[in-house]
Amino acid sequence: MQIQMPLEKPRSHRKNSKERMPFMLKANYHTHTARCKHAWGEDKEYVEQAIQAGMEVLGFSDHCPWIFPPDYVSHTRMEPKELDGYFTSLENLKREYAKDITIYIGFESEYIPELMEEQDRLLKDYPVDYMLLGEHFTASEVTGPYTGHETESEADLQRYVDLVIDGMETGKYAYVAHPDLIHYIGSDEIYERHMLRLCQYLKAHNIPVEINLLGVVEHRHYTSGRFLRIAQKAGNSAIIGCDAHTPDRLSNVAYIQNCLDLAKMYDLPVVDFLPDFMAKA
Repeated sequence: MQIQMPLEKPRSHRKNSKERMPFMLKANYHTHTARCKHAWGEDKEYVEQAIQAGMEVLGFSDHCPWIFPPDYVSHTRMEPKELDGYFTSLENLKREYAKDITIYIGFESEYIPELMEEQDRLLKDYPVDYMLLGEHFTASEVTGPYTGHETESEADLQRYVDLVIDGMETGKYAYVAHPDLIHYIGSDEIYERHMLRLCQYLKAHNIPVEINLLGVVEHRHYTSGRFLRIAQKAGNSAIIGCDAHTPDRLSNVAYIQNCLDLAKMYDLPVVDFLPDFMAKA
Protein backbone atom coordinates (compact mmCIF):
# COMPACT_ATOMS: atom_id res chain seq x y z
CA MET A 1 0.00 0.00 0.00
CA GLN A 2 1.52 3.31 -1.06
CA ILE A 3 1.48 6.90 0.19
CA GLN A 4 0.23 9.50 -2.32
CA MET A 5 3.17 11.01 -4.16
CA PRO A 6 3.81 14.76 -4.55
CA LEU A 7 2.60 16.14 -7.86
CA GLU A 8 5.60 18.27 -8.76
CA LYS A 9 9.22 17.36 -9.41
CA PRO A 10 11.80 20.01 -8.61
CA ARG A 11 12.65 23.08 -10.56
CA SER A 12 16.13 24.56 -10.38
CA HIS A 13 17.09 24.98 -6.70
CA ARG A 14 20.64 26.25 -6.57
CA LYS A 15 20.77 29.89 -5.54
CA ASN A 16 23.10 32.06 -3.52
CA SER A 17 22.41 31.15 0.10
CA LYS A 18 23.30 34.69 1.18
CA GLU A 19 20.49 36.23 -0.88
CA ARG A 20 17.71 35.71 1.66
CA MET A 21 14.04 36.15 0.83
CA PRO A 22 11.72 38.37 2.89
CA PHE A 23 10.96 36.67 6.21
CA MET A 24 7.90 34.40 6.29
CA LEU A 25 8.67 31.28 8.30
CA LYS A 26 11.32 31.03 10.99
CA ALA A 27 11.36 27.24 11.04
CA ASN A 28 10.20 24.13 9.22
CA TYR A 29 10.33 20.72 10.89
CA HIS A 30 8.68 18.68 8.11
CA THR A 31 11.32 18.02 5.44
CA HIS A 32 11.98 14.86 3.44
CA THR A 33 14.91 13.58 1.39
CA ALA A 34 15.26 11.54 -1.78
CA ARG A 35 15.80 8.43 0.34
CA CYS A 36 12.04 8.06 0.77
CA LYS A 37 11.77 7.37 -2.98
CA HIS A 38 9.12 10.03 -3.60
CA ALA A 39 11.16 13.19 -2.92
CA TRP A 40 13.77 14.87 -5.12
CA GLY A 41 16.89 16.95 -4.62
CA GLU A 42 20.13 16.73 -2.68
CA ASP A 43 20.16 17.23 1.09
CA LYS A 44 22.30 20.33 0.64
CA GLU A 45 19.73 21.90 -1.70
CA TYR A 46 17.08 21.76 1.02
CA VAL A 47 19.43 23.50 3.45
CA GLU A 48 20.33 26.22 0.96
CA GLN A 49 16.69 26.87 0.09
CA ALA A 50 15.78 27.17 3.78
CA ILE A 51 18.59 29.68 4.31
CA GLN A 52 17.51 31.69 1.30
CA ALA A 53 13.96 31.70 2.65
CA GLY A 54 15.22 33.29 5.86
CA MET A 55 14.59 30.30 8.08
CA GLU A 56 16.51 29.98 11.33
CA VAL A 57 15.73 26.30 11.85
CA LEU A 58 15.39 23.38 9.44
CA GLY A 59 14.31 20.00 10.72
CA PHE A 60 14.71 16.93 8.55
CA SER A 61 12.00 14.33 9.18
CA ASP A 62 12.18 11.76 6.42
CA HIS A 63 9.86 8.75 6.48
CA CYS A 64 11.27 6.46 9.13
CA PRO A 65 12.18 2.87 8.23
CA TRP A 66 10.49 -0.13 9.80
CA ILE A 67 11.68 -3.72 10.02
CA PHE A 68 9.61 -5.42 7.32
CA PRO A 69 9.63 -9.05 6.17
CA PRO A 70 12.62 -9.79 3.88
CA ASP A 71 10.40 -10.12 0.80
CA TYR A 72 8.81 -6.65 1.22
CA VAL A 73 10.49 -3.40 0.12
CA SER A 74 8.71 -0.11 0.84
CA HIS A 75 8.51 2.41 -1.98
CA THR A 76 7.58 5.27 0.35
CA ARG A 77 10.35 5.35 2.99
CA MET A 78 14.07 4.85 3.38
CA GLU A 79 15.44 1.40 4.08
CA PRO A 80 17.25 0.58 7.34
CA LYS A 81 20.56 0.30 5.46
CA GLU A 82 20.27 3.99 4.53
CA LEU A 83 20.27 5.26 8.11
CA ASP A 84 24.05 5.66 8.32
CA GLY A 85 24.12 7.78 5.16
CA TYR A 86 21.18 9.89 6.34
CA PHE A 87 22.86 10.86 9.59
CA THR A 88 26.34 11.26 8.09
CA SER A 89 25.06 13.62 5.38
CA LEU A 90 22.94 15.73 7.71
CA GLU A 91 25.53 15.90 10.49
CA ASN A 92 28.05 17.17 7.92
CA LEU A 93 25.57 19.80 6.72
CA LYS A 94 24.81 20.79 10.30
CA ARG A 95 28.50 21.60 10.77
CA GLU A 96 28.97 23.21 7.34
CA TYR A 97 26.04 25.62 7.76
CA ALA A 98 26.20 26.13 11.53
CA LYS A 99 26.63 29.91 11.13
CA ASP A 100 23.62 30.18 8.82
CA ILE A 101 20.95 27.87 10.20
CA THR A 102 20.23 25.36 12.96
CA ILE A 103 19.60 21.85 11.62
CA TYR A 104 17.80 19.11 13.53
CA ILE A 105 17.69 15.48 12.41
CA GLY A 106 14.57 13.43 12.95
CA PHE A 107 11.91 11.29 11.33
CA GLU A 108 8.24 11.23 10.45
CA SER A 109 6.78 7.93 11.57
CA GLU A 110 3.54 6.14 12.28
CA TYR A 111 2.68 4.93 15.76
CA ILE A 112 1.95 1.22 15.42
CA PRO A 113 2.19 -0.35 18.90
CA GLU A 114 3.04 -3.88 17.80
CA LEU A 115 6.01 -2.63 15.72
CA MET A 116 7.47 -0.04 18.10
CA GLU A 117 9.91 -2.29 19.94
CA GLU A 118 11.69 -3.26 16.73
CA GLN A 119 11.82 0.34 15.52
CA ASP A 120 13.24 1.50 18.85
CA ARG A 121 16.00 -1.12 18.61
CA LEU A 122 16.75 -0.01 15.05
CA LEU A 123 17.18 3.65 16.03
CA LYS A 124 18.71 3.35 19.50
CA ASP A 125 22.30 4.07 18.42
CA TYR A 126 21.46 7.08 16.24
CA PRO A 127 21.34 10.71 17.48
CA VAL A 128 17.64 11.34 16.69
CA ASP A 129 16.66 14.88 17.70
CA TYR A 130 12.89 14.55 17.29
CA MET A 131 10.04 12.61 15.68
CA LEU A 132 6.82 13.70 13.99
CA LEU A 133 3.81 11.42 14.14
CA GLY A 134 2.45 10.91 10.62
CA GLU A 135 -0.18 8.17 10.82
CA HIS A 136 -0.21 7.04 7.18
CA PHE A 137 -1.08 3.52 8.32
CA THR A 138 -2.80 2.17 11.43
CA ALA A 139 -1.19 -1.25 10.97
CA SER A 140 1.88 -2.48 9.12
CA GLU A 141 2.38 -0.88 5.71
CA VAL A 142 2.60 -4.41 4.33
CA THR A 143 -1.12 -4.95 4.94
CA GLY A 144 -2.34 -1.34 4.86
CA PRO A 145 -4.61 0.35 4.16
CA TYR A 146 -3.27 3.88 3.68
CA THR A 147 -5.28 6.26 5.88
CA GLY A 148 -5.46 8.80 3.04
CA HIS A 149 -7.82 6.55 1.10
CA GLU A 150 -11.51 7.36 1.37
CA THR A 151 -13.46 5.55 4.08
CA GLU A 152 -17.00 5.79 5.45
CA SER A 153 -16.11 3.60 8.44
CA GLU A 154 -16.43 5.25 11.83
CA ALA A 155 -14.28 2.41 13.20
CA ASP A 156 -11.42 3.49 10.88
CA LEU A 157 -11.76 7.10 12.03
CA GLN A 158 -11.89 6.14 15.69
CA ARG A 159 -8.87 3.83 15.39
CA TYR A 160 -6.91 6.60 13.70
CA VAL A 161 -7.68 9.15 16.40
CA ASP A 162 -7.09 6.64 19.19
CA LEU A 163 -3.68 5.68 17.82
CA VAL A 164 -2.61 9.29 17.27
CA ILE A 165 -3.53 10.20 20.85
CA ASP A 166 -1.88 7.05 22.21
CA GLY A 167 1.23 7.83 20.20
CA MET A 168 1.42 11.40 21.49
CA GLU A 169 0.96 10.07 25.03
CA THR A 170 4.29 8.23 24.72
CA GLY A 171 6.10 11.58 24.62
CA LYS A 172 8.04 10.33 21.59
CA TYR A 173 6.63 12.80 19.04
CA ALA A 174 6.95 16.58 18.80
CA TYR A 175 3.69 17.09 16.92
CA VAL A 176 1.24 15.40 14.55
CA ALA A 177 1.96 15.75 10.84
CA HIS A 178 -1.15 16.38 8.72
CA PRO A 179 -3.50 15.45 11.59
CA ASP A 180 -6.50 15.25 9.24
CA LEU A 181 -4.84 12.78 6.89
CA ILE A 182 -7.58 10.25 7.68
CA HIS A 183 -9.94 10.60 4.71
CA TYR A 184 -13.28 10.04 6.38
CA ILE A 185 -16.13 10.94 4.01
CA GLY A 186 -19.04 10.02 6.24
CA SER A 187 -21.19 12.09 8.58
CA ASP A 188 -19.87 15.53 9.59
CA GLU A 189 -21.28 14.92 13.07
CA ILE A 190 -19.26 11.71 13.49
CA TYR A 191 -16.16 13.36 12.02
CA GLU A 192 -16.41 16.30 14.42
CA ARG A 193 -16.97 14.08 17.45
CA HIS A 194 -13.73 12.19 16.91
CA MET A 195 -11.56 14.98 15.51
CA LEU A 196 -12.65 17.37 18.24
CA ARG A 197 -11.38 14.81 20.70
CA LEU A 198 -8.00 14.92 18.95
CA CYS A 199 -7.93 18.71 18.77
CA GLN A 200 -8.86 19.03 22.44
CA TYR A 201 -6.08 16.63 23.36
CA LEU A 202 -3.54 18.68 21.40
CA LYS A 203 -4.82 21.91 22.94
CA ALA A 204 -4.56 20.49 26.47
CA HIS A 205 -0.94 19.51 25.81
CA ASN A 206 0.01 22.74 24.04
CA ILE A 207 0.74 20.96 20.76
CA PRO A 208 -0.05 22.94 17.58
CA VAL A 209 -2.02 21.46 14.68
CA GLU A 210 -0.07 21.32 11.45
CA ILE A 211 -1.26 23.22 8.40
CA ASN A 212 0.33 21.01 5.76
CA LEU A 213 1.70 23.01 2.83
CA LEU A 214 1.93 20.03 0.49
CA GLY A 215 -1.71 19.13 1.06
CA VAL A 216 -2.88 22.72 0.67
CA VAL A 217 -1.06 23.57 -2.55
CA GLU A 218 -1.80 20.23 -4.23
CA HIS A 219 -5.49 20.52 -3.27
CA ARG A 220 -5.53 17.26 -1.35
CA HIS A 221 -8.18 16.47 1.25
CA TYR A 222 -5.84 17.83 3.94
CA THR A 223 -5.44 20.42 5.44
CA SER A 224 -9.23 20.94 5.16
CA GLY A 225 -11.56 23.70 6.22
CA ARG A 226 -13.69 21.06 7.92
CA PHE A 227 -10.79 20.16 10.17
CA LEU A 228 -9.63 23.73 10.77
CA ARG A 229 -13.12 24.74 11.91
CA ILE A 230 -12.86 22.03 14.57
CA ALA A 231 -9.39 23.25 15.54
CA GLN A 232 -10.79 26.77 15.82
CA LYS A 233 -13.55 25.49 18.09
CA ALA A 234 -10.97 23.75 20.29
CA GLY A 235 -8.78 26.87 20.45
CA ASN A 236 -5.73 25.28 18.87
CA SER A 237 -2.58 27.02 17.73
CA ALA A 238 -1.04 26.08 14.37
CA ILE A 239 2.36 25.34 12.89
CA ILE A 240 3.14 25.46 9.18
CA GLY A 241 4.71 22.21 7.98
CA CYS A 242 6.10 22.44 4.45
CA ASP A 243 6.16 18.64 4.08
CA ALA A 244 8.89 19.43 1.58
CA HIS A 245 9.57 16.71 -0.97
CA THR A 246 11.41 19.19 -3.21
CA PRO A 247 13.73 21.98 -2.05
CA ASP A 248 11.70 24.78 -3.65
CA ARG A 249 8.74 24.08 -1.36
CA LEU A 250 10.75 25.66 1.47
CA SER A 251 10.94 29.02 -0.26
CA ASN A 252 7.77 29.41 -2.32
CA VAL A 253 6.30 32.65 -1.04
CA ALA A 254 2.83 32.13 -2.50
CA TYR A 255 2.51 28.61 -1.08
CA ILE A 256 3.64 29.65 2.38
CA GLN A 257 1.31 32.65 2.32
CA ASN A 258 -1.61 30.35 1.46
CA CYS A 259 -0.97 28.44 4.66
CA LEU A 260 -0.58 31.58 6.76
CA ASP A 261 -3.84 32.88 5.31
CA LEU A 262 -5.61 29.68 6.38
CA ALA A 263 -4.33 30.09 9.92
CA LYS A 264 -5.60 33.66 9.97
CA MET A 265 -8.97 32.67 8.47
CA TYR A 266 -9.61 30.21 11.29
CA ASP A 267 -8.09 32.33 14.08
CA LEU A 268 -5.26 29.90 14.75
CA PRO A 269 -2.16 31.65 16.15
CA VAL A 270 0.94 30.40 14.34
CA VAL A 271 3.79 28.94 16.37
CA ASP A 272 7.22 29.89 15.02
CA PHE A 273 9.32 27.26 16.80
CA LEU A 274 8.87 24.01 18.68
CA PRO A 275 9.97 24.88 22.25
CA ASP A 276 12.63 22.18 22.48
CA PHE A 277 14.01 22.86 19.01
CA MET A 278 14.79 26.54 18.78
CA ALA A 279 17.49 28.31 16.80
CA LYS A 280 20.90 28.00 18.43
CA ALA A 281 22.94 31.11 18.92
